[in-house]
Amino acid sequence: MVGLEPSGKLQLPPRLVCDNTVSMKRRTLITKKRRGPAPTGKGTLIGVRIQPDDLAVLDSWITGDGRGLTRPQAIRRLIEQAKGK
Repeated sequence: MVGLEPSGKLQLPPRLVCDNTVSMKRRTLITKKRRGPAPTGKGTLIGVRIQPDDLAVLDSWITGDGRGLTRPQAIRRLIEQAKGK
């Protein structure tokens, strides 16, 4: 039977009381390192498909340039040349 103690507290029968406490370890969040420079978030990303013959021309320009540029860097350089920089 559930009743009040003289102090005014509710006393439950032992069969109704359950005190299971589970302590869990804290997990630390480890971020995975990304390769390359941090993204700037500036500019518009453009995905372009280039046909094999045009890609061969781009790769030969990269080789002839001698700076060891990546394809995206080479495309940026070609755009700068087209602008007259």
